[in-house]
Amino acid sequence: MTFKPLAVATCAAAIALTAGSSALAQTAAAAAPAAAQVTHGAPINGMCIISVEGAIGASTVGKYVDTRMQQIVAQVNAELNGEKTGIDTEAKTLDSQRGTLDQSALEQRASALQVRANALQRKAQLRDREVSATEQKAVGRIGQEMEPLIRQAYQQKGCSILIQRNAVVIGNPAMDITPAVVTALNAKITQFAFDRERLDQQAAGAAPPVVQTPAPARAAPTKK
Repeated sequence: MTFKPLAVATCAAAIALTAGSSALAQTAAAAAPAAAQVTHGAPINGMCIISVEGAIGASTVGKYVDTRMQQIVAQVNAELNGEKTGIDTEAKTLDSQRGTLDQSALEQRASALQVRANALQRKAQLRDREVSATEQKAVGRIGQEMEPLIRQAYQQKGCSILIQRNAVVIGNPAMDITPAVVTALNAKITQFAFDRERLDQQAAGAAPPVVQTPAPARAAPTKK
């Protein structure tokens, strides 16, 4: 049997969790103003613009959530990489012992190592889903806090219609209520505690399915 080290090929792709592609990283980019200078016409009366993503990315609480998500991703990577290192080490050791182990022992140890690698792959996929769920929940919390502030800014500006900024190529900043929403959001909330979602625990704590036991058959009535 030709044995090949397992861990690098099996696990490397699964534990490349990063915060660089997160929604919060994108909101920070959306919050950046356009560099080109444009001369605008008069603002359209009653028409307002907002960037929800930009408001989240520019807000204090949005930046806090982004930092916290990076910490959570680092914790997950440390956990997974620690297990991957152990598998890599065992794989290299086993590969170096191919000439001294009999075929049966080599196959048993290789099989056990493959089980560990497969388990790590599944854990990495679970952690990836947990990180995504954590970010969605945190951003959703910000959205809940911001929703009444958007209505408030809309009314204060005397808007008749509100358009998402990403649907507008260029718009007069005088119609943009995003800065007002950011100011109100910063005054309302700057951070909140949250940790990584535990999807495995949620699945374990789910109520067991209800099994309906069929009623016993009734005996036919005795003819008199």
